[in-house]
Amino acid sequence: MENKIDKKSTISAADLKRLSAEAEQEAAPSGFTIMAREFIADKPALIALIIILAFFIFVTVASFFIDVPKMMETNILAYYNEPFTKDFFLGADSAGRSIAKQLIVGSRDSIGIALGLTVISSTFGICWGMVSGYFGGTADLVMQRVYDFMMIIPMLMTIIVIVTIIPNYNAITLTLILSCFYWMGTSRLIRSRTLAETQKDYVQASKAFGTSNLKIIFREIMPNISSLIIVDTTLSFAENMGVETGLSYLGFGLPMGTPSLGTLIANANDPENITHYWWTWLPAALEIIILCLSISYVGQVLRRTLNASQRRGKQEK
Repeated sequence: MENKIDKKSTISAADLKRLSAEAEQEAAPSGFTIMAREFIADKPALIALIIILAFFIFVTVASFFIDVPKMMETNILAYYNEPFTKDFFLGADSAGRSIAKQLIVGSRDSIGIALGLTVISSTFGICWGMVSGYFGGTADLVMQRVYDFMMIIPMLMTIIVIVTIIPNYNAITLTLILSCFYWMGTSRLIRSRTLAETQKDYVQASKAFGTSNLKIIFREIMPNISSLIIVDTTLSFAENMGVETGLSYLGFGLPMGTPSLGTLIANANDPENITHYWWTWLPAALEIIILCLSISYVGQVLRRTLNASQRRGKQEK
């Protein structure tokens, strides 16, 4: 009798182990697994991710080994040296300064400004839009009038005037100035989505249970619009890289003597550089195009990943 009981218990344990293994295999994949599958399925996005990571790591590490003041010194003997010559992998400009070194340091500055601008402007824009859309009524009316006033201001001209009247400024100052103006697009986008989410049943149920407004906004509504936030933030980062480049191209970006992608591209203003000294501007232009396209591809994958995770969460509920 005891042997039969032991045999049954052994079979039950084996069945339990087998069922557990099957359950783990059939379990819904994690968000990281979904993202990895999306990148593997989308080859251009995978290549774009590799390009972005490799480039960011290379620029960050390489910039530590470059003496910027010495790099920016004039070297008449290296006047317009061609690419792939000694000490000038990408050639030299009209002052005999290495294009490759300027490209590395300028990329670091552009990435740093774009990252800081994206974090500050997106954070403020998301909070402004969610609060405006959630409360509605008088609060929404007042906040949208502030938005309308900011939209009336000629943004580019105002930035140029502010940069011109400030005697001494640097990358941090420029980032803060730009952040005052580049939150508005994110704010309007998030507000419109929050208005729609506020009317849904889960928000009304939370209000009925007495959940605080801040918890509803940031714990319930925000996760449900996370895919929109991620995509908008990613595209904003790509756009913000071009903001500093454009201002530097016009001569109102980083201070004079500071390497910048915009300053390198501005070399194309000289017709002689376009026809004879293409290496003074073409590498910077190609870098901006490739990085912006790569970031856009990665943003699309992140959006699909978050949408899939949200669908999975709804099915589990």
